[in-house]
This record gives sequence, structure tokens and C-alpha cells, in this order.
Amino acid sequence: MAWKTRLVFFDFVVSFMWVWSGTLIKMFVSKVLGLGHQPEAEIAKYCLSIANMFFFAFLGKVTGGGSYNPLTVLSSAFSGGFSSFLFTVGARIPAQVFGSISGVKFIIETFPEIGLGPQLNVDIHRGALTEGFLTFAIVTISLGLARKIPGSFFMKTWISSVSKLTLHILGSDLTGGCMNPASVMGWAYARGDHITKEHVMVYWLAPVEATLLALWTFRLVVGPPKQEKEKTTKSK
Repeated sequence: MAWKTRLVFFDFVVSFMWVWSGTLIKMFVSKVLGLGHQPEAEIAKYCLSIANMFFFAFLGKVTGGGSYNPLTVLSSAFSGGFSSFLFTVGARIPAQVFGSISGVKFIIETFPEIGLGPQLNVDIHRGALTEGFLTFAIVTISLGLARKIPGSFFMKTWISSVSKLTLHILGSDLTGGCMNPASVMGWAYARGDHITKEHVMVYWLAPVEATLLALWTFRLVVGPPKQEKEKTTKSK
């Protein structure tokens, strides 16, 4: 029970830190480096974003699985037992959402000029398709990395980080390219539109459905993980 409490706490802290990290990168590039809206600013942001994802991947290892993204823990929960699913949905995801909301509130109080985060710039159907496609792609990539490169932390993190950044760029002008319902929830709560149909459909329902579809497709094409195969063999 103690490890579950610690994991929920780490989910809250890591989610709080994640929303802050994006803001700090933007402020560092624009104010400290003084690049403003120059082309060099985008390159600097991309390089810092990859370094940032390495840092949070390291935090995940240090904390024993602390995560800032509900889709990541959902992938594991759907593959685990019913108790694992209940723990994820009932404790871990709410902790991530509250961590993100707390982080965004603190950001707005500290830097009121920072803006109000990602917003939907297309119609609801196109937005849902965009977030769904991006989520399907990154979940599939993550499942493939876990299966094909089980022991290489650097290589897995590098491929995952570059993939996330690429997908984020592809969807940034349409939905923000978030692929993280908790983070978007923090900003949507600050704007007061976290319970709108657009927010629920685009940033929660579409990504969750895409995660399920990616898991089902991956199992259909590649097969279940080795652990499940071993359990099935032993039961026979």
C-alpha cells in the first residue's frame, strides 16, 4: 500500500513539474536567450524539449514509475489486471490532473503574461481525429520500443522524444499536439472550459479511444507480451 501512495504522490509532483517545464523553456528562449520569434528560437525550443523529455524519463525511473501523462499509465493499466486498472483510473490519473491544475495555477499567478496554453483551432471532429491519430502513433511507437529495445534507456528515450516532438509539431497548429489530457486539463481549467464538449471529446475521449485501438492493433499484429505468453503456457 505504501508504494501505491508514493506513486500517486510522484504522479502529482511530476505532473506539476511537467507543465512548469514547458513554460520555463519558452521563457528561457525568449527572455534569457533573447531570441523572440526568430527561427533560431524554434530550434532552441526543440533541443531543450528533447533534453527535458530525457530528464522526465530519468525522473520516471528514479520515482519508480511517476508519470505526467494519463495515456502512458492507461496503456499499462489496460495490459494489467482489474485492480491495476482501478488504481490507475481512481488514483493515478486524478493525481496527474490535480498536479497539472496546481502547476498551471501557480504559473498564471507567477507569470500572468504567459498565456493560457493550447487551444483547439479547428472544428471538433477534425480536432478529435488529429489528437486521436497523434495518440495512436505515439502509443504504438512506445509499445514497439518496449518490445524491441528492452534494455537501452538512452536509445528508447531518444526515439521516443524525437517521435513525440515530431508529432507535437504536426498537430501544434490544429490542437496544440498535446497527447496529454492532464496537461491540457490544467490549462482548460484555468480558462474555465474544462467541461465543454470540445475539451472532453478532443483531449480526453479521442486520445483514450486511440490508446485502446493502438493496444488492440499492436497485440493483433505483434502478439501479447512475453510475460502473458509465459502465464498462458504455465496455465496449460
